[in-house]
Amino acid sequence: QVQLAESGGGLVQPGGSLRLSCEASGSIFSINVMGWFRQAPGKQRELVAIISSDGTTNYADSVQGRFTISRDNAKNTVDLQMNSLRPEDTAVYYCNANIRSTVILRWKDYWGKGTLVTVSS
Repeated sequence: QVQLAESGGGLVQPGGSLRLSCEASGSIFSINVMGWFRQAPGKQRELVAIISSDGTTNYADSVQGRFTISRDNAKNTVDLQMNSLRPEDTAVYYCNANIRSTVILRWKDYWGKGTLVTVSS
């Protein structure tokens, strides 16, 4: 079994910063792409940022230059540093990882339960 666990959400004022962390654990053989998605109330889930195993990154236009994604392959973790936060960044943020487990020997997407980020004064 594979699990993703996020941490670091909370309430922050506009212009502030937050750092989200996600750790993948369980019967992991290999991890490909890791990333963060978000879902605001009444909206569809959208990509925020992704990072491949070689460190290649891709960001949504709305967060480019404000958010930074990073990962530690040895620890199976992915972080999202969020700066210059705006009210429109308010959403539940989900960690995602494409993982091949030792049990299911094929690539599969796994999701965390999500962590709420609220940007408000």
